[in-house]
Amino acid sequence: METPFIFGKIATERNFTDREVETTSLVQNFTSLINTIIISPRRWGKSSLVNKARKIALEKDNNLRICHIDLFNVRNEEDFYSLLARNVIKETSTKWDEAVETTKSLFSRLVPRISIGTDPANEVSIDFDWKEVKDNPDEVLDLAEKIAKKKGLKIVICIDEFQNIAEFEEPDYFQKKLRSHWQLHQNVSYCLYGSKRHMMLNIFTDSSKPFYKFGDLKFLNKIDTKYLVEFFKKRFTDTNKNITDEACHLIVELVENHPYYAQQLAQQSWLRSENECTVDIVKEAHSALVEQLSLLFTTITETLTTQQLNYIKALIAGEKSISSAETMSKYKITSATSIARSKTALVQKDILDIQASKVSFQDPIYAYWLKTEYFNNL
Repeated sequence: METPFIFGKIATERNFTDREVETTSLVQNFTSLINTIIISPRRWGKSSLVNKARKIALEKDNNLRICHIDLFNVRNEEDFYSLLARNVIKETSTKWDEAVETTKSLFSRLVPRISIGTDPANEVSIDFDWKEVKDNPDEVLDLAEKIAKKKGLKIVICIDEFQNIAEFEEPDYFQKKLRSHWQLHQNVSYCLYGSKRHMMLNIFTDSSKPFYKFGDLKFLNKIDTKYLVEFFKKRFTDTNKNITDEACHLIVELVENHPYYAQQLAQQSWLRSENECTVDIVKEAHSALVEQLSLLFTTITETLTTQQLNYIKALIAGEKSISSAETMSKYKITSATSIARSKTALVQKDILDIQASKVSFQDPIYAYWLKTEYFNNL
C-alpha cells in the first residue's frame, strides 16, 4: 500500500494541508500581477504553496503564464540569464518553432544559440555568448515583458532559491540592475522565495538593499495543530487505519508543528501501525527518527565552536537571561559580545531563527537530540 504521507517533495492535491489563507492571497497576487516575496525557515512548505497557488491561478485565467525557475545550482549572472530566457520562452511557447521564432524576433543585439534535442517539443535549449549578455543584459531582463505585450499575456516568474543572487560577483550591483528593470514591468510580476531565511531577510528587509519594499512580503507561519490533526486522521482513515486523538496531538507536539517533520513522523507512525496508531507507536517512531538523523546532527555539531555550543546549551536549558553574569559563568560563556557573535553565526548556519526577538531552533528534532543525547552525555 502506498504511504499516505509525503515529505521531501512538493505536496499536491490531498497531500497538501491548510495554508488556505496563504493560498487565496497568493492566487490573488498571481492573477493581479503583484510582486510577492515569501520568507520562512527551510522545509515549511514554500514550494508546495507556490505550486498549489500556481495551479489554481492558471485555472482562473487563460491568459496567465507562470514560469518556475530554480537557482539551486546557479552561482553567477551568466547562468542566471540563460536560465531566465530559456524558461520564459519555454513557458510562453506552445511548440518549438514558435519558441525559435520568438527568440529570433525579440533579440536585436544578442544572438542566441538554439539547440534542439531529440524531442523538439520539450528540448529547446537557448544560450548566449556571455560577453554579449554582459554588455546587453536589458534584452534578457525585459524579455518576459516583451513577450507578454506581443502575445497579450500576463506572466508570473517564480524564482526559488532566490537568495543565491547574493553570492554572485558584485551582488548589490546585480540586484540594482534587476530591480531597475523589474519594477517597470506592467505585464509581468515576480514571486521570489528561498530556503535560506536569514539571507532572504537581508535582501528584502534591509532598507539599504535594492529589493527593499519590492512587493508583498509574506512570512509563513507553522501549520496550526487543528489542521495537522485533521489531516493525520483523514489520511489514516483513507488507508483503512485509525489513529487516536492523543497520538495525533503527540506527533504535532514532538515536531513543534514543523510541516516537513509532521509528515515524516506521521509516515513512520503509519508504517508501524497495523490497524491503529497509538501514543506508544508515535513515541517509538520518534525515537527511531532521532536515531536515524543522529549522524547528520553529529556532523553539524562538530562544525560549531565551543562558545556557540555553550550558548546553545544555555538555550536548551531554557535560560531566560543568558547575558547575566551568573548564567555566563555557569555555561562558561566568555562575554556578552560572544553571545552576540554566536547568535549571529548560528542564524547564518540556519540552526537558529529569530522572530520578534524570540530565539528558536529551526529544526525541532535537532533541538531534541541536543537536549536528550548530546548535552545529556557530556
